[in-house]
Amino acid sequence: MKSKSLALFLGAFFIFFSAFGQPVKSTGKQGVLQAGVSKIDITPDIPVMLYGYASRKTTSEGIHDHLYARAIVFENSGKKIVLVSNDIGSFTDTLYTVIKKSIIEKFDLKESELFLAAIHSHSSPVVSLNSSRMNINNVQYTQMLIQKLLTVIGEAFKNLKPVSTGVGVGYSPVGSNRREMTSDGSITLGRNPYGPTDKEVQVMMLASPEGSAIGAIFDYATHATSLGPDNMQISGDVLGISEQFVEKILGNGIVSPVFAGASGNIDPWYRILPDFTTTNGWIPETVLLGTLLGEEVVHVFRDIKEISPGGEISTSFTTIECPRRKLDEKDDELPGLDKQKTVPVNITVAHIGSDVAFIGFNVEMLTEIGLAIKEGSPFKHTFIITHCNGSSGYLPPAELYKEGGYEINSTHFAFGSDDIVVKKALRMLYDLK
Repeated sequence: MKSKSLALFLGAFFIFFSAFGQPVKSTGKQGVLQAGVSKIDITPDIPVMLYGYASRKTTSEGIHDHLYARAIVFENSGKKIVLVSNDIGSFTDTLYTVIKKSIIEKFDLKESELFLAAIHSHSSPVVSLNSSRMNINNVQYTQMLIQKLLTVIGEAFKNLKPVSTGVGVGYSPVGSNRREMTSDGSITLGRNPYGPTDKEVQVMMLASPEGSAIGAIFDYATHATSLGPDNMQISGDVLGISEQFVEKILGNGIVSPVFAGASGNIDPWYRILPDFTTTNGWIPETVLLGTLLGEEVVHVFRDIKEISPGGEISTSFTTIECPRRKLDEKDDELPGLDKQKTVPVNITVAHIGSDVAFIGFNVEMLTEIGLAIKEGSPFKHTFIITHCNGSSGYLPPAELYKEGGYEINSTHFAFGSDDIVVKKALRMLYDLK
């Protein structure tokens, strides 16, 4: 695997470089790590166009489960990390820029301190402020969402208190590689149980000084696409339902945001279903998979034994420009942004203490790339967060371009862009270590 090999080489190189000739980073006196949690209902109260499937031509019809925005805020010695998980499909780069400005100005943040992420549910509202191209209900919903994001982050800051943290790791079979080879050798969207997947379930516990848990952050690599285009009900899909399950079981007001790992080619085991079937006691697959993932999160959470106070915070942000893929000769005639020769990748990195790092990308990163970054990272626990701080589409590994398939046909990135992203991501992680 090209990306994996690159990550291992870079990891060894950066260790050597850090030991010889790299200036020693002074940490100064470590303050008290504080955290605050909050969540807010962001379910639309009007019919909206749903995200993710172009074949949908009408607005939503009812609500299966509610959608939420969940905020976790960390602070230490004036440095902050704001993690926000939203039960929606995606934030475009344009919309992210608008929301980012509001959040950063209101809470006096650096750009590197904000992780605004979506869980990529394909049964959630399209978010847009473009009234000329989008259903007015969706525009009104988006305006409401922005205000609620400011509210939920503000509440999390109000709830700041000293915390201890611990991390555990489990595994789940919920996600499956979806790049299925057909009889003629082509790649289609289906189920490939032998393809690469990241089964790891990462869970971070936040506990108050009294020892009571207040938060459970978890990360898992799967699309939220157990429901297909025929489903018209609002839902957080597998990831949204897993959050609700964890919070219900753990109780005591615990807030449990999920973040989607590198899952560009990973779908739920059961995918694109038409509805929530309950005939003759049948358990809807979306509920089944969300519960299965949630139960693993709870098992891991309850098994976390090592809880430590404190933790220095550092953050970093950059935008790198990767070469744009030329889809056909007509590309030379495309207007505006579509004619640009590069594709922007926003990379946001933060760490808490010596063991935990969060790294966010505004792409649908295929799982091979995420595995390479995790393996090359200098941190024991590296939470990969995709659909974070904008959206630049699919980022595939170089070795899959020759196979084709949906992700390759859809990407704007030129061959080899994955190596650029992996190299920069690891450099940023090592710089924070």
